[in-house]
Amino acid sequence: MAPFEIQHYASFVSSILLFQLMPGPGTVMILDTAGRCGKRAGLAAVAGTLAGDFVYMLAAVTGLATFMPDGYSLLQILQWIGAGYLCWIGLQQFLAAGRLCAGRQVSTNVSHAFSRALAVSLTNPKVVLFFFSFFPLFLLPGASGFTLMAMMAHVTIISFVYQAGLVLMGSMATSRFAAMPKVHGLARRIAGLALIGFGVRLAFASR
Repeated sequence: MAPFEIQHYASFVSSILLFQLMPGPGTVMILDTAGRCGKRAGLAAVAGTLAGDFVYMLAAVTGLATFMPDGYSLLQILQWIGAGYLCWIGLQQFLAAGRLCAGRQVSTNVSHAFSRALAVSLTNPKVVLFFFSFFPLFLLPGASGFTLMAMMAHVTIISFVYQAGLVLMGSMATSRFAAMPKVHGLARRIAGLALIGFGVRLAFASR
């Protein structure tokens, strides 16, 4: 019997891992946020990413995707919104390369990090396609509600562990290069350029 009644369980777990290991705007954002604003803000970015994933997972498992009048048009809209947003925040990152988050603004930083990561996740058509085409492949006919919850829990837990590791990496890098502002500024500019690059690639991706 398949674990948790999930069809092709090993492939299911492997697919989640591969999805996480593929570098994307979420990865850059989590690393940069943790490095610039600290672990709390970095974890807030993780929470925002997971919240966006949860929205699309919920839509997928409840069958909402089948009620979309024109899924292709929706993906096009998300593609352009996502591309514009990534270029915008990437430009902000690049122009503010030397700035760190002020300690007295911790609550603001956390809220901003969460909302920004949530927006990136929700406007990423690749995330939509992944979840809407991903879950049905591993559902056995007549799968129970427990199976659906188990699948969602697998994605959330694996994603959190990996992304929390990114937060630690980002904060450790900042601690190591704290006395080297030029290095920190260069890293911030690279992060900004990476986000702009993801936005441009998304804008010109085949539809």
